[in-house]
Amino acid sequence: MKISVIGAGNVGATCADVCAHKELANEIVLLDIKENFAEGKALDMWQTAPINLYDSRIKGVTNDYAATAGSEVVVITSGLPRKPGMSRDDLIETNAKIVKSVTDQVIKHSPDAVIIVVSNPLDVMTYCAYLTAKVNPNKVFGMAGILDTARYKAFLATELNVSPKDIQAVLMGGHGDTMVPLPRYTTVGGIPVTELIAENKLNAIIDRTKSGGGEIVKLLGTSAWYAPGAAAAQMVEAVVRDQKRIFPVCAWLQGEYGMKDIYLGVPVKLGKGGIEEIIELKLNDAEKALLEESAKAVKDVMGVLDTMNMF
Repeated sequence: MKISVIGAGNVGATCADVCAHKELANEIVLLDIKENFAEGKALDMWQTAPINLYDSRIKGVTNDYAATAGSEVVVITSGLPRKPGMSRDDLIETNAKIVKSVTDQVIKHSPDAVIIVVSNPLDVMTYCAYLTAKVNPNKVFGMAGILDTARYKAFLATELNVSPKDIQAVLMGGHGDTMVPLPRYTTVGGIPVTELIAENKLNAIIDRTKSGGGEIVKLLGTSAWYAPGAAAAQMVEAVVRDQKRIFPVCAWLQGEYGMKDIYLGVPVKLGKGGIEEIIELKLNDAEKALLEESAKAVKDVMGVLDTMNMF
């Protein structure tokens, strides 16, 4: 079995490292366009195998997609961060060209692969990969909800002084400040979170979750990578081990939640075939309104890609 990670930056390298530690495949290929960059990171990771006791072989390559051939899962992290003076539309155009080129090569060499997109802006880059791949949308989806939910759970665990293992939560919508955490579906050891925390404190945590990525950028001067990389690896694990995990992911909706032709974060069942089921929760009016607001924001961004006439 083979897993490929495209992009050997901090997020891609972390994803590959976690996949190796979990021994999710015999071979993990890390690819980057920068000469010797992926090779160096892969070699460094492989030298931890005798220490951390795993057998997955990590191979780094420079722009050699033939090395990714026959991958069961491909994680796409390629793309540039937004730079000063760069508009949202500029970022979309730049990264869409990268994701389109990468996806073309991925499909050429691994036509049956499940594709997990991590590149930003997440929702529209997942849409771009889907338009390029021309495969069943159940095999092309984005990583956002798991990361956003992890932040939400981490903040709750800190506030309540409990183990994050005992927290279950659902978060929907786009990846950004319009995401929709659902307190009604949040529990701690089976206890509704609303019974354990004051409403104002819960709302503060929800607001912090929505700006969770920005908080780290302010602290580090760059985007997060440990949590995003681990979140992508968790999705890979659900697929290769056919775990049937229920996760929030960026999925292609065709009527679910009354929405059509949009990539949006919703709870799904992840297994060998990718998205095996989209789960429709019974949302109340307030939750529906928030989800619709988020969907509108995502649609606007997808519309920017549509006007670029790349497909």
